[in-house]
Amino acid sequence: MAGRQELPTDPEERARAICLRLLTGTPRTRGQLAEALRKREIPEDVAEAVLSRFEDVGLIDDAAFADAWVESRHHGRGLARRALARELRTKGVDSALIDEAVGRLDPEREERTARALVERKLRMTRGLDRDKRVRRLAGMLARKGYPEGLALRVVREVLEAEGEDPEEYGLYGMD
Repeated sequence: MAGRQELPTDPEERARAICLRLLTGTPRTRGQLAEALRKREIPEDVAEAVLSRFEDVGLIDDAAFADAWVESRHHGRGLARRALARELRTKGVDSALIDEAVGRLDPEREERTARALVERKLRMTRGLDRDKRVRRLAGMLARKGYPEGLALRVVREVLEAEGEDPEEYGLYGMD
């Protein structure tokens, strides 16, 4: 095939080539690289040796990956801890590293982000009946991983700031 590079025949050389190619585009976790090597039928012991060497020289750093992922996805998409942890799990990050990375996300910052998301979406809900408005706003936060209590409290506070009567929404006592 034109433009397609041949992989070396030695399994260790093939594993290194596969990992280097995958790492050139974007950072990857050890789990992602291990899965790619498994799919390409690299023997497990060879994959383990290559991945360990890549970790030793700093080409694979799951802790740094998790920290960068949390920062990027929280800032860029407004995702909450729960959603971020779920994404990192699917990328093969160790649960201790996930806990550390999402634990660095300040609860106050998470709440400010939730509030900003609701305020941004608020305009699009004007004109809807009260219940539908609350469901849409709280549902949007739930899909981004925010806990129900926090989502409902933030929605109530934003609607109150807009001049809505929270009693009409049945949101008292839902903290």
